[in-house]
Amino acid sequence: MNKKDLAKMILERHMGEDATKKHAEEVVDAVFDAMSKEIKDGGEVKIAGFGVFKIRHRKARMARNPATGAQVHVPAKSVLKFRPAKELKEAVK
Repeated sequence: MNKKDLAKMILERHMGEDATKKHAEEVVDAVFDAMSKEIKDGGEVKIAGFGVFKIRHRKARMARNPATGAQVHVPAKSVLKFRPAKELKEAVK
């Protein structure tokens, strides 16, 4: 499923007859923009029954190049983490 498929599904299931595909795509874009802004500002996005999105910070470390065996410095960085909710985990089983 991609963003256009999601917008089409929302249009068919939850929007009135006078709504357009463009309006549904704008709604999906607004939701994603709000989620992105919250995560960028250091917050987390919790969606009940689905999961939690948040930023995790990784420390700088030394790693080993498997081809040469030489030590390589890996800089600190921030990564996006997703923790699925119990309901989602059970649905996948």
